Amino acid sequence: MTTLRVAAAAYLCQQYAHWDDYEAALSGVVAAGVETGAGVLVLPEYASMELVSLLPHHLWPNVQAQRAAMQPLLPAFLDLHSRLSRQHGVYLLASSVPVEVTPSRYVNRAHFFGPDGTGDFQDKLVMTRFETEEWLIESGEGLKVFDTAYGKIGVNICYDAEFPDFARAQAAAGMDVLLVPSFTETRRGYHRVRVGSMARALENQIYTVHAPCLADALWTYALETAVGASAFYAPPDNGLPESGVLAEGAFDVPGWLSGDLDLDLIREVRRSGQVLGARDLTWAARQASSPVSSVPLGAGALHSTV
Repeated sequence: MTTLRVAAAAYLCQQYAHWDDYEAALSGVVAAGVETGAGVLVLPEYASMELVSLLPHHLWPNVQAQRAAMQPLLPAFLDLHSRLSRQHGVYLLASSVPVEVTPSRYVNRAHFFGPDGTGDFQDKLVMTRFETEEWLIESGEGLKVFDTAYGKIGVNICYDAEFPDFARAQAAAGMDVLLVPSFTETRRGYHRVRVGSMARALENQIYTVHAPCLADALWTYALETAVGASAFYAPPDNGLPESGVLAEGAFDVPGWLSGDLDLDLIREVRRSGQVLGARDLTWAARQASSPVSSVPLGAGALHSTV
């Protein structure tokens, strides 16, 4: 049996006075994740913005100025995550961070490191209104799947998980597990990402892993409030939970949620499940490409109840 033990962090952002404090804290968080026995650890979207606390105080409320000011911290940030993945021999999805890709053009990028410390990244592709209108963060590079010792793993950063075509393309490229790091300020936002993550698991007959950022950080406009709960989702099918929820952490409680994903089982569900949604997606897409008919119905008396 091919089993992936995964851990998703409900990560609570902190305020730091020195880089060494941040490094020690993150090292402790990752070590706690490793203690669960997980081979893949998932940190959430934008938890990196706690590094704003290392910037001059006048930048804390200025999200646009923070973008450039954080770039000198990026090499140390990436080196730390690379060292931690290598030290513990795990795959580690770092919290996403604004990255300047060309002068004055910034993307939201999540770096994924392997057990040998080498890494690559997945950019966010669809920006929220806050990112576009206030932060001026732009869409990044295209989709990827990462070949790991456990199989192919993909990443949809937060809002991207609400758009079916991304995970569909990654699943077509062989993805078994989709990681969804998120930052959501409200319960409504959290549930949008939760519902999107569950839908992507259902449609593609894959596992999805949701890791949320938590914050009570009114000292910086970059964070302010963030809420959520870690969870693992699957299609409700043979051998899998009827609800589609494999495991779920407590809402707004920091810590790691860990569990085992049976990769052989999810592949068997795609071959011989109660439904064959992953197979039928292609047929459904062809049907949806046909013209939609507008059918007039007779106008009789309309009734409503109050």
